[in-house]
Amino acid sequence: MDLADLTAEMHRFVDSRGWNSEESPKPQTQRNLAISLMLEASEVLELFQWKETSQTVEDLESELADVALYLLQLASISGIDLEQAVMEKLNSNYGREW
Repeated sequence: MDLADLTAEMHRFVDSRGWNSEESPKPQTQRNLAISLMLEASEVLELFQWKETSQTVEDLESELADVALYLLQLASISGIDLEQAVMEKLNSNYGREW
């Protein structure tokens, strides 16, 4: 499965919950998705609070999946081809001094 397939599946899920409707209590706006993305990223960080590794791979897997889903949704509604953006960023990084 590639990013396009994952994005399509994520859209099916969001649509099944009615979150794309105008009266949705969870409107899928850039702002709301960016906030949700950061909240989920914080949950990843929380798994490592006071320890060097996550308690379980399953917890880390679940939180990383949440981050990925919000990232896919934010990129999608913003009209960003995430695969292309990642490749462009990697190519740019090759030319940077660290």
